[in-house]
Amino acid sequence: MSDAAASTRTKLTSSLYWRIGLGFILFLAITLGLQFALFIWVAGETEGGMPERMGRDFAELVASEFESALERDPAIDLEQYARRRISELHRPAVIIFADGRVVGPPGVDVPPGMRMPGPFKRRSPGMAGEPGGPPMERMPPPGPMPRMPFGGPRRGPVMAPIAHNGDVVGVVWVPPLTGLRRAADEIGTPLAIGAFLLLIGGTALAALVIFRPAQARLRALEDAARRFGEGDLSARAPSIGGDEVSAVADAFNRMAADLAARQAQLVEADRARRQLLADVSHELMTPLTAIRGYAETLALPQFLPENQEGQRAVRVIQEEGQRIERLVGDLLDLARFEAGGISLTLETVSVDELFERVTERHAQAAQEKGVTITVDPRDTDLRVTADPHRLEQAVQNLASNALRHTPPGGTVRLAAARTGRGAAIRVSDSGVGIPAEHLPHVFDRFYKADRSRAQSGSGLGLSIVKAIVERHGGTVSVRSTPGVETSFEIVLPD
Repeated sequence: MSDAAASTRTKLTSSLYWRIGLGFILFLAITLGLQFALFIWVAGETEGGMPERMGRDFAELVASEFESALERDPAIDLEQYARRRISELHRPAVIIFADGRVVGPPGVDVPPGMRMPGPFKRRSPGMAGEPGGPPMERMPPPGPMPRMPFGGPRRGPVMAPIAHNGDVVGVVWVPPLTGLRRAADEIGTPLAIGAFLLLIGGTALAALVIFRPAQARLRALEDAARRFGEGDLSARAPSIGGDEVSAVADAFNRMAADLAARQAQLVEADRARRQLLADVSHELMTPLTAIRGYAETLALPQFLPENQEGQRAVRVIQEEGQRIERLVGDLLDLARFEAGGISLTLETVSVDELFERVTERHAQAAQEKGVTITVDPRDTDLRVTADPHRLEQAVQNLASNALRHTPPGGTVRLAAARTGRGAAIRVSDSGVGIPAEHLPHVFDRFYKADRSRAQSGSGLGLSIVKAIVERHGGTVSVRSTPGVETSFEIVLPD
């Protein structure tokens, strides 16, 4: 079995519509089958609903016909006449002669007791077996037959004598039109065809009237849930009527309204938080500038404290001031990017020149730490369309991050290439690496779960890189093999 066939089978077996539809068809088929069997049984037991006297009248009519034939031609071969006429009658009848001969249609069995030869008694003016009439030999016992579990008394065979010149020459024996087999043979085929057509018609009508509207409403509810999940907070399910589907739609709509309201509150809270962060960062810059100014003044020879403790305090103030200044700067940049307050000035940027500036910027720090910065391979023709200052800020952040986490003797490599997705700029280092469980979070703000890569820095550098790259319509990703290599890759579209 192919995968597509297996998938289709699984889909059909798991579909509520199909299960309900198949269950309905099965229920309808069972109901029609039971009705079919009940109808056959009732028709067989009641002779198709005909009056009970129809059998006796038919026997009398046939007997009178035979008597008339004998009166017209006393020498008639009554057996041949009986064979011809029996096949022309509309219901089974058997002619039993006094000598035991029996002429009847195929398939009709005469009880053995009825085959005994005559003599028959004369037919009196009263009906045989009727009140006032003499009973006949071999006639069924008078009175009703024992009752069946359902319906009226079971009908038995009836007889009428054939008299000629005062003698009874034979008897017309008419069996009842009873028996499941007989009824099934006569009406089974049209009933089966009718039941099949009713099953098809009922199924089609139910699919059109019952299942199709319900399926359409459930699909509308599914579509609303899908659109809501994709971010369309205005998606609502149609609520028509007061049935169960409408109740589910109402519950979904209430849930969607609550979630939309909470989403709006979160958006407003996040906007307020960003605004607060930008305002606080901006307000911190003024006193921080003053602190750094006074610290630099204290570092001048004429103001520098004479004792070593005082000199160390001035140096700490300068270093911490610079660190806080970088942190506030990063917060301001990130707040502006997230708020969309920074516009890009797109130009054609030479990646080779960009790598030269990055290398020169970190050359001294790399030399002091014993780390080698290489550009591999060097592509002098690769150019990208980007904001030169923001792209350099992103690459500088990646290079600074790599240099900070690369041990002495390690290497930081800068590489770029043209790929099918655009221009790829890659910054790799031979540091300790990042565990796999932390990779999805390295671009989060202030994420410092990995102590090996959080020795210093604000914790915002990679977040700023991501914001800059996404503002250019590009992507940034990271791959790391602990102890071997960690590589950040920026891909900018052409």
